[in-house]
Amino acid sequence: MFDIRSMDPAALQRNDWTREEILALHAAPLSDLMFLAQGVLRANFNGHEIQRSRLLNIKTGGCAENCGYCSQSAFAPTGLKASKLMPVNEVIEAAQKAKAEGAGRFCMGAAWRELKDRDVDTIVSMIEGVKGLGMETCMTLGMLTKDQAQKLGKAGLDYYNHNLDTGPEYYPEVVNTRTYQDRLDTLAVAREAGMNLCCGGILGMGEEPKDRADLLVELAKLSPHPESVPINRLVPIAGTRLSDVEQIPVMDFARWIAVARIVFPQSYVRLAAGRDEMTEEQQALCIIAGANSLFVGEELLTTPNPGEVRDASLFAAVEGA
Repeated sequence: MFDIRSMDPAALQRNDWTREEILALHAAPLSDLMFLAQGVLRANFNGHEIQRSRLLNIKTGGCAENCGYCSQSAFAPTGLKASKLMPVNEVIEAAQKAKAEGAGRFCMGAAWRELKDRDVDTIVSMIEGVKGLGMETCMTLGMLTKDQAQKLGKAGLDYYNHNLDTGPEYYPEVVNTRTYQDRLDTLAVAREAGMNLCCGGILGMGEEPKDRADLLVELAKLSPHPESVPINRLVPIAGTRLSDVEQIPVMDFARWIAVARIVFPQSYVRLAAGRDEMTEEQQALCIIAGANSLFVGEELLTTPNPGEVRDASLFAAVEGA
């Protein structure tokens, strides 16, 4: 019999979670689930602090992947105009602004299937420039070769983001231009190059609960666990293949945040895409469930984000005076 009440919040660091165990966690009484998640959070972090990250789209649109959720895919008739890679000085200016507004980590994303060797030197300059501001750095550039990963690691890149998106069984329904193993291979070369991993997924893409559990199983197999686990709530975008998918209810989404906190006790669990459509109370529920990292700012790649005024109200409500 699975007994959530007998679990020790300080002793849950595991790589062998099963689908059945994770589904049992998700099905536990809400008060027990939230109580355990809070215990895990407080055993590993200051439970009242929320990490602020800022995400900048350094190259928009025209991606050769066919991810069904993404407006930046060349396969999706969303009307999004593709851009060239931003100049380094503009990226540094954006990072300076983000730091002034309270962000501690600066994440840079390019709509690429993979990093091209011709762009590596420019990317390295961005990393070094942002690091020079005293900020943590994160990049998401698609697939990496071992040599490219080594160069990014040598430049001081703190985190590499490469999401698994969903469980391996449902994955082909979301994207088939890149395999699950391709994603795992990129995570491996990033880790080998000394970078922390930022790796999570998206909930509400038409998958079943078992697929969400399988995503967490696959992430938990990574040793060590990803240091940052972003949990996104699908934002349906007109023109994408998943534009008509029914969204996951926020209460269920919050349950999965709590499960992620329990499964990844020493990782930042980031409440990522989808916040703009949530009320302050719904976001607060996700934070109580164990999310201790947020993307701040007005925009998250190509989708809206709550912005400074709404976030200030949220932080005041959950962090206290």
